[in-house]
Amino acid sequence: MTGGTGGTVGTGGTPRLLVLRALGLGDLLAGVPALRALRRAFPRHEIVLAAPEDLAEAAEATGAVDTLLPASAPGRAVPHTLDWSGPPPDIAVDLHGNGPPSHRLLLGLSPRRLLAFAHPETPEVEGPVWREEEHERARWCRLLTAYGIPADPYDLLLDRPPTPSPAPGAIVVHPGAGAPSRCWPVERYAAVAAELRSGEHRVVVTGGADEHEPTAHVAKLAGLSDEDVLGDGLPFPQLSALVAEATAVVSGDTGIAHLAVAHATPSVTLFGPVPPRLWGPPPLPRHQALWHPGPKGDPHGHHPDPRLLLIQPDEVLDAIARTDRPHE
Repeated sequence: MTGGTGGTVGTGGTPRLLVLRALGLGDLLAGVPALRALRRAFPRHEIVLAAPEDLAEAAEATGAVDTLLPASAPGRAVPHTLDWSGPPPDIAVDLHGNGPPSHRLLLGLSPRRLLAFAHPETPEVEGPVWREEEHERARWCRLLTAYGIPADPYDLLLDRPPTPSPAPGAIVVHPGAGAPSRCWPVERYAAVAAELRSGEHRVVVTGGADEHEPTAHVAKLAGLSDEDVLGDGLPFPQLSALVAEATAVVSGDTGIAHLAVAHATPSVTLFGPVPPRLWGPPPLPRHQALWHPGPKGDPHGHHPDPRLLLIQPDEVLDAIARTDRPHE
């Protein structure tokens, strides 16, 4: 897969298909079924994904993307511009949202065809109706199906990475998330990690580049060694290998939970503001989604969601015991 600026996109007369999904790792992985459907439907097109530059290796791992076009904006917003050059896209696909800003961004490139959900402020887009209460993977597959492109929301597994795991067989505890509303208290993560460590399990704590404080705090409270802290943002190949070879992954509703699903690794995911019916794992025994029913909250809020705080460490430990890795 190639990457870089718009000036490196496209070669010769190859038609280009542009997909906009300028979001995070979990969003990319939730979009894998749709990306693969596009790859099957347009095998001769160069598929260009407009997404954050740090997702280049994850995009390549999907097997459905040829080129990454760096694109992002603060707070999950639609980028103001795309660094696209050369002829307009043959096809543009809006996997970012339901418009109208994402529609207008793509329409500004004058694609021959735009695949997107309908929105009253962009009447020129004659797509299917957006459904608010729909699982993220199913949503984008329905969009493509409406345009005559078959898509399977369960086509989401990634190949095992060639990179060796930094902690094969460990239980991975990941206390961070994209927003405080999805962050379970570090003291509870530490209680879970300490209980697992008291048995025969190796426990490692992971975190993003800006999550050193919570990962270090969990490790200290749980009595873990420095070698068991894999924070400060593991590069994607190492993170992918760690998850693929893990005994289980324990986290909130964030990217690493989707990575566990992609590698068929047992997982326990703690949900709060958003119910698992919208972002949760497939209904398989190896994936346990914990959630206390209640009104939907703000997944990007500044305080832990009240439903998330109802989950107790004993529930998490019981859920870990219920996970079931498939026979290989």
